[in-house]
Formats: sequence, structure tokens, C-alpha cells
Amino acid sequence: MSLVSFVQTKNSNIKKAIEDSLDLIDYKFQKDIKKIVIKPNMCYYWDYSTGQTTDPKFVATIIQIFREKISSEVDISIVESDASAMKCKYAFKFLGYEKIAEQYHVKLVNLSEVEAEPVKVKVRNRNFNFMVPQIIKNTDLRINVPKIKHMPLTKISCALKNIYGCNPYPKKFKYHSKLNETIVALNKVMRFNLCILDGIIVPSPQTSKLGLVMASQDPVAMDTAAATIMGVNPKSVEHIILAEKEGIGKTSFIAKGMNPNYFKDKYPQKNLTDKIITLGYKLVRTLGLDKRLIL
Repeated sequence: MSLVSFVQTKNSNIKKAIEDSLDLIDYKFQKDIKKIVIKPNMCYYWDYSTGQTTDPKFVATIIQIFREKISSEVDISIVESDASAMKCKYAFKFLGYEKIAEQYHVKLVNLSEVEAEPVKVKVRNRNFNFMVPQIIKNTDLRINVPKIKHMPLTKISCALKNIYGCNPYPKKFKYHSKLNETIVALNKVMRFNLCILDGIIVPSPQTSKLGLVMASQDPVAMDTAAATIMGVNPKSVEHIILAEKEGIGKTSFIAKGMNPNYFKDKYPQKNLTDKIITLGYKLVRTLGLDKRLIL
């Protein structure tokens, strides 16, 4: 079984919470690492205070920790790709990542604009052709920094879903009809080594402070744990079960640190807004409207 850590931030000490979460899963810092890619959740132009996107300060803390543990010279890139309704050049600025890049001397990389190579992959009975960015393929360490939230089309969004944003093809709405298979396929061709969850603020009608940091080297185990915290049966989340079948990770996990039920009791329940959004998705599909309106 895979290890998943559960740590509560205390007195807003994000650094200690991340360090503790990594210690709990027995993470070993490899001194020979030269290049690191960090993939936060930048699904849209929502500020981190909404709980929808990764806090840039959380990413900055990860950068600080890894440079302290490995080398001050390690090359670090923060990556994201253009989407149907979001452009990286604006998201990097609006969400605060330009300041982080300048302060910590890291690169901001739009995966839709860099060199990539074609890769074929099969999931279930579907064949996929993706372009895999060279920066992801050739890096030494890939760190996935997702959020934890409900998602109408996939029930949850966490580590596995976050890699959907590594697909450099901008018009991602074309994959909505086969979204679960697409998520798993992208995780097969772009495997990330470490997941560190920013669950400090989570989406809700008034925005809720959950104060959670999770870490795991298994994205399937992390998503299973995240679904449980959100009150969603992991067995009902198609891309989680499919990812396990495809050998990406395991749904069985060992909880380290705090009891996950502590965070489950605090996590905001699915609300009326979520239900309205879900109905909107169904309406778009039923009426054949422009799918770029969603995700």
C-alpha cells in the first residue's frame, strides 16, 4: 500500500506542514537532481483565496524547501498550458506567479509553446495521440501540486486531474466526451514523482479554511484519500479506478499523521452551487452547446 500523509497547518506555518508531510511518507531528497518541474493547479483566473487554484506562496515554499535540501542551484520550472478559456501569459500574472518567478529565480513555462514530441497511448479501448513537452520528459523530478475540490464531470479534482493541464493542446474541450480516459492517458505518458496537496483553503459558498497539507508519491492513493475527505466514494470516481487498472498507482493507502476523518468532518459538503453547476454541464451536453463554456 502507498503512504499518504495528513498534516494540519498551525499558525500559518506552511513550510513546517510541507516538511512534516514529506517526512511522514519517508520522502528522500536525491542530491543528484538538477531539474525540477512543478505543476500547480491554474485552471482559470481564480485567485487562490477562492480555493480553486494553488496558492503561489505554497509553491514558493516548495521551491525553498527543495533548494535547501538539494542545492541552491537546482533548476526549477513552474509549468501550465493554455486552455479553452485560459491563457498562461495572463494566468501567470493574475495569479501571482510572475512575482514568485522573479523572487525565487524560477522559470514560468507555457507548455503550449515549447518543444514536444508525439506519443501514442491506449486506455481502455481508446487510442490517444498526445504531444509530450520535452521539459516534462527530460526533467529529473516532477512535482504535482493540486487542489482538492468537487468537479461535476469527474466528481472530484485532485492529483490525477491536475495533470490534464499538462496537455499542451489548448482546445481541451475536445476531450470532454472521454474525459476520464484522457486523464488516465495523460498520467500514463507524463508520470509525476511526487504529489503535495494544497488543501489549506477549499472551495465553498463562503470559502473554507481546511488547513490541510497532504503528500504522496502515488497520485491514485492521494485521490482516493481526497475523495474520502470530500465525502465521495472513491469507487464511484471513474478515473481513480481506471488509473489503478492501468498501473498508475494503488487505491489502498496507509494514512500517516493526522486522522483523515478530522478533515472529512471539516470539509464543506457539496452545496447548491455545485448542484447548479452539475445541471449546467448536463444542459450543455443535452443541447449540444459550445463545450468551451465548461472546464
